[in-house]
Amino acid sequence: MNDLSALIELLSMLLLDARTGTLIALLVVAALIDWRTMRIPNWLTVGGMVLGLAISTVHGATVAKGLGQAAGGLSLGLLVLLPLYLLRVLGAGDVKLMAMVGAFLGPSSTIAALIYVVVTGGIAAILVAAARGTLGRLAMNVYFIVNVARMSPADAASGEHSSGATQSVGTLPYGVSICLGTLAYLVTRQLGFA
Repeated sequence: MNDLSALIELLSMLLLDARTGTLIALLVVAALIDWRTMRIPNWLTVGGMVLGLAISTVHGATVAKGLGQAAGGLSLGLLVLLPLYLLRVLGAGDVKLMAMVGAFLGPSSTIAALIYVVVTGGIAAILVAAARGTLGRLAMNVYFIVNVARMSPADAASGEHSSGATQSVGTLPYGVSICLGTLAYLVTRQLGFA
């Protein structure tokens, strides 16, 4: 019974905080929509960014600090995933969803959440590729992405590397991974592990 009461206390702490509760609700809606449609609508991501900026500004130590933290997190969430969009690994909605997460969490927590998101997304990609029998193609695609990331910006922009790309192993609703990874981060942070 003690474990159950600890879990209930954890959930209430997560959901009763306006910033965290709103973020969780938006992430769950985004994950459900992405799962069903393979798209995350702009009204959700952009509206969530505005809401994250507003709530974080109000909850900051000062208005300037709150807004600065929210804007920094939003920018970081956007900029870190933008290269994956440019490589056509992620969709624009995924990038905007991570920017929305950043607006709620601020820069340092956004980096921590991104680590959880990448792990969650990697596990999901491996499971989907294994189910489809395309693990070899997945490994080749990861190899290609790593090699492009190691190139100089001029070489990467030249497009000469595109001949090394292999066929896609299929699409993955990455909004689900962003949701699950961010939730895992929030829970571990609340438990004092993150």
